[in-house]
Amino acid sequence: MRGGTSTGLVIHDRIAPAELELKEELLRHLMGVPLEGEVAGNRQTTGLGRGPATSNKVFFADMEDAEGGPRLVSTLAQLAADHGRIDWSVNCGNMSSALQLWAIDCGLAPFEPAGTHTLEIRNTNTGVLTTSRMVSVAGGGFVTADIPGVMGRHPAVDLFLHHPAGARTGALLPTGSAVDVIDGVPVSCVDVAVPMVIARAADFGKTAHESIRDLAADEEFLRRFKNIWVQAGLRMKLRRKDGREMTEEDIARSETVPKACIIGAPRGTGDLSVRYLTPQTVHGSMAVTGGCCLAAATLIPGSVAHDIAGKQAGPTDEEIQVGIENPAGVLGTTVVARMQNGNLEIRSAAYQRSAQVLLAGYVPLYAPSRSLREALSASATAFA
Repeated sequence: MRGGTSTGLVIHDRIAPAELELKEELLRHLMGVPLEGEVAGNRQTTGLGRGPATSNKVFFADMEDAEGGPRLVSTLAQLAADHGRIDWSVNCGNMSSALQLWAIDCGLAPFEPAGTHTLEIRNTNTGVLTTSRMVSVAGGGFVTADIPGVMGRHPAVDLFLHHPAGARTGALLPTGSAVDVIDGVPVSCVDVAVPMVIARAADFGKTAHESIRDLAADEEFLRRFKNIWVQAGLRMKLRRKDGREMTEEDIARSETVPKACIIGAPRGTGDLSVRYLTPQTVHGSMAVTGGCCLAAATLIPGSVAHDIAGKQAGPTDEEIQVGIENPAGVLGTTVVARMQNGNLEIRSAAYQRSAQVLLAGYVPLYAPSRSLREALSASATAFA
């Protein structure tokens, strides 16, 4: 499926092995990454992955009963092309926008022509609840949207993140400060939907309008910025899925946290410009969860983002629009927030994406372990 500017797989969790070790083996087969060790320059020709982190995502999904009715529960696995390690620690806002369409396509979520459909989604990686909304039209199909980084118009999805502050660390400002100075560079460490390290592009001799190719080729910049976000990750006390604090080595190797970006003044209709890292690679656009985090950061007095965009929240909940210029266009975000006793309270953050089902079917596994083969056979029998 495609969700926003990301692609990956969505698998009905009931047909997958329950054991984590076997589930991870399955993912390596499906996506064409090494079963063990590392393979530099792996092109994933034996699987369905496409190289960059934005196209190496897999969701396991199912429906569950909740107080308000049926709810979709999702678990994201983030892979990388050149090794078989799998990160289960974060959610993906782009791919999350594909989940309601997947559920409708599979017959798990209701669909009626000419109506508004909402579906609550619980993500197990972060515990964050979102509400997905799609609008169908008479005669079949959906209202469509044109979003930056995607050709053409496709089914539109509005995603609302509820109470997203502190999703990973438990605090809007994980270090307790709006600004920290690391290696002589002021940075803001903010946790809204995802933990992110935000720095001024000018402090690296950049503008945040560089091409992705030029930025990715600047080894000195990447080396220095990586050192900063690794040290920032330690200060944020990021934790592994097992609850232990991540070490410097854990953070340096992580494909998912902390996100990192450099920002600068806008040149078009946006409020600021960004170049975003996921964190090991420079992103071709702007991840939507990262966009919500950056948009919220513009409301935090004293933060690096506030210094550039200068957004203000009032004493009552209000919708604040933040346009984020990125290589693919302008990401439009909405933050519902208020200032209460000098503290920023974020009620929700929303963004619009589009989604597609690219292909539905079966993938043969040519060399599964005996344990995986037996687990899949048992799952298929039970599911039938």
